[in-house]
Amino acid sequence: MMFQIAVNGVDHAVDVDDDTPLLWVLRDVLGMTGTKFGCGEALCGACTVHLDGNPMRSCVTPVGSIGGAKITTIEAAATSAVGARIQKAWLDREVVQCGYCQSGQIMSAWALLARNPHPTDSDIENAMSGNICRCGTYGRIREAIKRAARSHGGEG
Repeated sequence: MMFQIAVNGVDHAVDVDDDTPLLWVLRDVLGMTGTKFGCGEALCGACTVHLDGNPMRSCVTPVGSIGGAKITTIEAAATSAVGARIQKAWLDREVVQCGYCQSGQIMSAWALLARNPHPTDSDIENAMSGNICRCGTYGRIREAIKRAARSHGGEG
């Protein structure tokens, strides 16, 4: 079936089955490999993208369920003031070790700060709880989110 999907502000026509997970459309059809496959069951968060600004797991989201929603992937993070602040904070705090989970971590943090520019520790815990980091950099992730929130200058 042919689907029209908007990814990072660009419309794409994709010819896939309607039950094809969005993750595979992004990676295999569109060549956008920043979004990672982790568990395939929406448990680890490595495949997190935004659907109309909300974080969601692309590994279990069929492309046929997207409709006219706007999809945003890690490739667009630097084009947003919030995404760019998070990426800078990630580098400043040296969050990344192996790096595999980081695109999903950043996407979840970006969604959090876009809707709540000054999150509490509890807000951060709740927003990030579905993202697993096998390297255990959770403390640095939390610090990076706080740093990005402190650098907030009113932009979205």
